[in-house]
Amino acid sequence: MLINWRKEQQAFFEDTLILSAGQQTTIMNRFINYSGIFIICLTALGILMVSIMAFSNPQAVMDLVQVKLHNNDAYSSIRGVYGGAGMTIFITLTYLLFKNRLQGLAFVALLCGSYSLSRIITIFSEGALGSFGTNWMFIEGVLCIAALALLFANRKVSRV
Repeated sequence: MLINWRKEQQAFFEDTLILSAGQQTTIMNRFINYSGIFIICLTALGILMVSIMAFSNPQAVMDLVQVKLHNNDAYSSIRGVYGGAGMTIFITLTYLLFKNRLQGLAFVALLCGSYSLSRIITIFSEGALGSFGTNWMFIEGVLCIAALALLFANRKVSRV
């Protein structure tokens, strides 16, 4: 009787722990989908936060890097680049979140990778970054790598 119970238990665990290829693909697709949503939303909300700050108080954005704005053209430029262009990026990411998440991930990879590359170029051209630039270089690099990893994982799962 004990032997039968053990066989039943073993069969139960084998059935629940060992997933078929189709189940594994479904689980991987869900992971890629939800992780993609998270990465796109995190990036979009971060950009939205800076965009709103730039529209309402451009000097607050520049205070993050200890730069003083001295004329209206400087205020206008910060509102335009960090506010207007940032809002455009936020809207684009939101659109892609609902219409084509893979393109959204590609956009995040390109955007964050470009930001990170810009900071790396600065290190080689002007020298070491402060804590603000170093932290953001790390964050942008991680977001870029995560988006690329999800894109490649999706490609691999799609082939199965």
